Amino acid sequence: MVASLRIYSVEGGAREVRASLAETEAEVQALIEGSMEVMLGVRFLASEYSTGPVHGGRIDSLGLDENGAPVVVEYKRATDPGVLSQGLFYMAWLTDHRGEFQDLVRERLGATAASQVLWSAPRLICVAGDYTRYDLHAVREHRRSIDLVRYRLYGDQHISLETVASVAGRGKPAPRAPRCRTAAGERDRRTTDAMAELAAAVDEVLLGLGEDVAKVRRKQYDAYRRLRNFACVTTRKDKLLVYLRCVPADAGVEQGFTRDVTDLGHHGTGDLEVQLRSEQDVERAVELFRLAYAGA
Repeated sequence: MVASLRIYSVEGGAREVRASLAETEAEVQALIEGSMEVMLGVRFLASEYSTGPVHGGRIDSLGLDENGAPVVVEYKRATDPGVLSQGLFYMAWLTDHRGEFQDLVRERLGATAASQVLWSAPRLICVAGDYTRYDLHAVREHRRSIDLVRYRLYGDQHISLETVASVAGRGKPAPRAPRCRTAAGERDRRTTDAMAELAAAVDEVLLGLGEDVAKVRRKQYDAYRRLRNFACVTTRKDKLLVYLRCVPADAGVEQGFTRDVTDLGHHGTGDLEVQLRSEQDVERAVELFRLAYAGA
């Protein structure tokens, strides 16, 4: 496959800026590691991490994503049919050495981050010049969370990243809450059921935005991501709060429906809070969901 995006410089007349590959794999790695949180939504932990004399390898990059999931990042300068199998080889090592990884997180990001590592959803991100059709098929056959990202360089100042395949790991379903039998419990059950129905409607809309959408369950919220989170959903007694990754001023703020939470603490990621109390609210929010999805 060949990237079809064409970019032009219009300063002094239109001139196409040709796409190119890096001279070396190390150049790609240095570019991504230098801005990993911005580009991939992953906090950088280590480069060329040794897996020890028995395993005999070096992981290109280790990181922790915005939901607390461990991340292995592997790079290839161009098309390399071994990138996926190599990445999965290191993923196996990672899940067998949880204590070592958490020690690394504790050293780099602190004890709180280390205590909240999400081992139910470890991720592999491959960044390469391109992929074979066998890679694109194989990635959908695995139970791991895998993102295949294609890069291109445009001159000396620009890099593009395009997710060409993305699958979410298959986690365990959330346990069902026991039902109460009292009158007060029955009222609570009806409220809970109504919120569950509303959450199901939101879930359907968010997952339906694209085949590359993955859902990650955390105790405090459900995250919906492409390469990065674009929406995080939390449940209150009488409403759902959805935090979207978009600029509040661009999306518009409407009292009682949306709120700018750029400087306010909350669970999940995103600067625009959307308050949902009914399926009509969900319909009103669809364009905002699409805006956040497009920006992720």
